Amino acid sequence: MPRINPSILAADFVNMQHELGRISSADLVHVDVMDNHFVPNLTFGPQMVGRIQDVSPIPLDVHLMITDPERWAPGYAELGAYSVTFHAEASSDPVALARRLRDLGARAGIALKPGTEPDGYLDLLEEFDQVLVMTVEPGFGGQSFMPETMPKLRRLRDAVTARGLDVWLQVDGGITEETIVTAAEAGADTFVAGSSVFRADHPAAQIDLLRERASSAH
Repeated sequence: MPRINPSILAADFVNMQHELGRISSADLVHVDVMDNHFVPNLTFGPQMVGRIQDVSPIPLDVHLMITDPERWAPGYAELGAYSVTFHAEASSDPVALARRLRDLGARAGIALKPGTEPDGYLDLLEEFDQVLVMTVEPGFGGQSFMPETMPKLRRLRDAVTARGLDVWLQVDGGITEETIVTAAEAGADTFVAGSSVFRADHPAAQIDLLRERASSAH
């Protein structure tokens, strides 16, 4: 079953607990942490993520768009996040960091920006629980889906399947009821959707629709 993880980057921050209640039928809630260094935007830090963790009806899928994840990522696992994803481009030792996150009880994810090829990570896939293929340039919500990232996703799916691994393949950026089909056909099974969920009149119905569209593509 495809996983739908709405991104709270598109939520009403002032009414966060209410917004989280509107997406309680989702699989996880995607929390984008940006530091204004790795990406040109600033969002949440550990204190805010801790509060979201306290009130969220569903587990947290934390996406760290930050420099020096070796220093900061373990703290999010210690807060109780279900999944912590850091960027390959920011990490000095992604395997060691992934192992640390797993030791702390979180799923370990690695994210690849649109211009980052997966070649250097294909032989390391068993070290990760999730690979996030960014389908926009990280930093801002509401951007358009980049179909040119799909060959990378297909290569990752082929590698995961060939080796019989249980690694989730996530896409993030511009996911709508149309583009989710494209991403699912290319091998994604976990989908971050922000605007298309939170700006819908009925977010729960939109989550159901996205799941249905992704399922139809397999």
